[in-house]
Amino acid sequence: MSFDFPPRLRALQAQLHRVRAEHTALCATLPWSTEPLPGWTAQEGRYSSRRDVPPSPGYTEEQQVQRARLERRLQRLAGVVMTDAFWQSVEQEKIVVARMALKRAHEQVSG
Repeated sequence: MSFDFPPRLRALQAQLHRVRAEHTALCATLPWSTEPLPGWTAQEGRYSSRRDVPPSPGYTEEQQVQRARLERRLQRLAGVVMTDAFWQSVEQEKIVVARMALKRAHEQVSG
């Protein structure tokens, strides 16, 4: 099933993908805790998916600002995409399929 998404909606969804990727990349570089906390050692004989965990220095002020900025952008973009007037033109029973198609629309253009 294909949908004729307006260019603006496609652009917003592409921007949402980029911001989400930027957020994911940033989070991968951050310490495991936002606040400074001690680490711990995995205990022998106990089931745990965790290994030894080093102490966390916590986030720097710059890291906190970057993460908050990206999260605000993600929320704003998701809201704009989800409330776009286009969705009023889609039959109710096709909304979920259409939203999933929009999430993958960039794949059709680039690859």
